[in-house]
Amino acid sequence: MSKKHYAVIGHPIGHTMSPFIHKRLFDLAGIEAEYGVLDIAPENLETEYHNTLKKLDGYNITIPHKQAIIPFLDLTDHKAHLYGSVNTVANIGGVSAGHTTDPDGFLKALAYANIPLKNRVVILGCGGVARTMAYEVLLKGNDLEFAVREEDVQMVETLIAEIKNTFKNSNVSYCTIPQLKGDITTLINATPIGMSPKTEGQPVSDLVISRCENVFDAVYNPLETNLIKKAKANGSNAEGGMSMLVWQAVVSHYHWDKSKYASEDVEKICIDASKELLNR
Repeated sequence: MSKKHYAVIGHPIGHTMSPFIHKRLFDLAGIEAEYGVLDIAPENLETEYHNTLKKLDGYNITIPHKQAIIPFLDLTDHKAHLYGSVNTVANIGGVSAGHTTDPDGFLKALAYANIPLKNRVVILGCGGVARTMAYEVLLKGNDLEFAVREEDVQMVETLIAEIKNTFKNSNVSYCTIPQLKGDITTLINATPIGMSPKTEGQPVSDLVISRCENVFDAVYNPLETNLIKKAKANGSNAEGGMSMLVWQAVVSHYHWDKSKYASEDVEKICIDASKELLNR
C-alpha cells in the first residue's frame, strides 16, 4: 500500500497538536502516512486548493479557512451544511468531500466521560465553539442557557436569534455570569478562561462550581484547568478539552479511511498529548 499524505491548513499556524495526534492514530490503524502543516494565507487558498490540497488524501482545516474552503469542494455533508463550516476534507476517487468533526468530537468526549446533555445545561460564552455546542444540545431536544460577560450581551442575543430561526420551537435563554445561580446538570465552558499561560483564571465562582453535577471545559491546555480541578474536588463528574480535540481527530480518520479506535486507546493519546504540550 502506498504512503498516504495528509496535512492541517491554517493562517497563521504555529504549534499545532494535530501532527502528534494524527500520527498516533495512523500508527494504531497500521496506515503508513505523512501529516504535514501548511500555512496558507487567505488570498492563496484557491491556488493552493488546486495545486496542493487536491493532491492530498485528506486534510484538516483551522482558522481562517473553515468557511472559505466550502465553495471549492465537490460536496459537504449534513453537519457541515448545518454549521456552514468545514474542518476536515477527504479526497477520495477524485471527489473532495467536506465534513465538520467539531460537533461529533464534542459528543464523543461527553459520552466517554458520561456527561449528559439533559435537564439544566448551561454554556459559558457565545463564540464559535459555544455555537457548535449549543446546536448539539438543541438537536437532542433539550433546553439551553447561556451565561456570558456583560460586554457580550448583544453578541449572545444575536446568536439566540439565529438559533431560534434554525430551531423554531427551542427554549433558549441567557444571563450574565454573575447572575448564574441554582443547580446545574451540566456546565460547559466554551471560553478561553483558564487556558495556559493564564492558568489561574476560572470562568465562574467556586459557589457556581459547587452546584454543578457535571462539568466540561473545552480548554485543553492545561489538561486540568482550575474549573476541572475544583469540580472534581467537589465530587462532580468533570472532563477537560483534550478529549474533544482527540475525538475530533478520530472522526476525521473515519471520514478518511473508515478507521475506528477503542476508547482506551483514545484516552492514552489524550494523556500523551497532554505530556507533549508540557514538554513544549
